[in-house]
Amino acid sequence: MNGKALATAGLVVVCGRKLLLAYSNNKQAWYLPGGKLDAGESAEQALRREVAEELCLELAAERLRYWCHIASPAYGEQPPRQMEQDCFLYTLATHEELRPSREIGGVRFFDAGDYAREPAQVSGVLLVMQRLAAEGLM
Repeated sequence: MNGKALATAGLVVVCGRKLLLAYSNNKQAWYLPGGKLDAGESAEQALRREVAEELCLELAAERLRYWCHIASPAYGEQPPRQMEQDCFLYTLATHEELRPSREIGGVRFFDAGDYAREPAQVSGVLLVMQRLAAEGLM
């Protein structure tokens, strides 16, 4: 891998033992909602900004908590780079509606079998699914 690691933040929402993913129109793959940190941003600040931009959702602080850090090859980056991602668990309230922006083709909950049938596999998503399964959350 070349270049500097890509610092990112990801939103982890589990419902019915399935993980919420957002479809990136740019990368043509399902990802955790979230994205890259801007200069001077904390992971939580970046996550709040990215989720507001991608899904038109303002995250409630009382339902958001740091969960883990993952590292994997960044999907679709040329030249190849390492992704370093802080992941945050979030409990979606029944009244919260996800409205994808233009860069997001849709949102959907996946179990591991559903995701395995997708044409593109993002290694960071696979790591998160493995960890959720190990912790009995998925």
